Amino acid sequence: MKLFFRYLKDYFSETSLVNFLVTTVFVAALIFINYFFGIERRIRLISPWFIELLTFYIFFLLVLLVSYLFSFWNKLQSIIKENKLFIILLITAPLIFSLKMTHWQTPSFITQNLDYPWNKYWPMVLQLPVKLLMMVLFLWFAWKPRFSKESFFGSTSSLSKTKPYFLIILFLIPIIALASTQSDFLHTYPKVKNISFISGYTSPLWPWKLIYEISYGLDFISIELFFRGFLVIGLSHFVGVNAILPMAAFYCTIHFGKPLAECITSYFGGLMLGIIAYRTKSIIGGLIVHLGLAWLMEIGGYAGLLYFGSH
Repeated sequence: MKLFFRYLKDYFSETSLVNFLVTTVFVAALIFINYFFGIERRIRLISPWFIELLTFYIFFLLVLLVSYLFSFWNKLQSIIKENKLFIILLITAPLIFSLKMTHWQTPSFITQNLDYPWNKYWPMVLQLPVKLLMMVLFLWFAWKPRFSKESFFGSTSSLSKTKPYFLIILFLIPIIALASTQSDFLHTYPKVKNISFISGYTSPLWPWKLIYEISYGLDFISIELFFRGFLVIGLSHFVGVNAILPMAAFYCTIHFGKPLAECITSYFGGLMLGIIAYRTKSIIGGLIVHLGLAWLMEIGGYAGLLYFGSH
C-alpha cells in the first residue's frame, strides 16, 4: 500500500492543484445536474438508437475537451499544431465509447429463429463480447502506427507485485457489504437479475446466470483497455501525466446511471487507477481491482436481495 501512496504523492507533485480542483468542481457540477435533471436518463430515452449514439458522443466529447482545456488552456493552439494524431484520437475516442454505451437494435437474423425467452437472452449476453471486440479493433488501429513497439496499451505488461491489488479488494468488502443494505444499490445490483425473465423456462438456472456473469465481466476488460490503457497509457505519450485527470472526468460520466455514491467514488477511483496505470504502464492491476469490485457488487446485491427481500 505504501507504493500506492507514493504514486499518489508523485502525481500531485507533478500536476497542477488548480487544474485538479477546477476539474473536480466541473465533475461535481455534472453529477449535480445529472442526478437532479437526468442527463443519462434523458439520453437513454432518445430514439432511434443512432440519435442516442450521437447525443452520447457530443456529451462525452464535450466532457473530455473541457477537461483537457482546463489543463492546457494556454497551450491549446500549440498542441493542435504539434500533435495532429493526438487530436484525431481525442475526437474519435468518445465516438467509440458511445457505440459501447448505446443499446443497439439487434439484427433480426440473430433472433428470428429463436423462441422466447432466448430471443431476448442471447442478444443481451452476446452484445458485450461484440462490443469488446469492437473496442479491441479500434484500439489496435490506434496502437499500430504509433505504439506498436510497446505492449498493447498495458494489457500484456507484467506486474511484479499483485498482492496490493487483492488487498484493495479485501478493503472494499465491508464497504460493499454496507452498500448492499441500501435501496438504490439493490435497485441496480445484482445485474444478473436482468435475466430473471428466463425463470420458469429452464432448469437449472445457474449455467445461464454464469454465462451472463462472464459476459458482464468482459465489459470491464473493455473499460480498462479504453480508460486506463488508451486514454492514460496511450495518450500520455502526447501529454504526459495530464492524461489522467480528463480520463477520470470522462470515466465518472459513464456511471451517471448508477447509484449516486458509486458515481461519486468512480471519479476518485478512476483517478487512482489512472495513476497506477500511468506509473506501472500496465492495466493488469486495475483489471484485478475492477473485476473483483464488479463481482463483489454482484454477490453483495444478490445477498442483499435475499436478506432484505424476506424482511
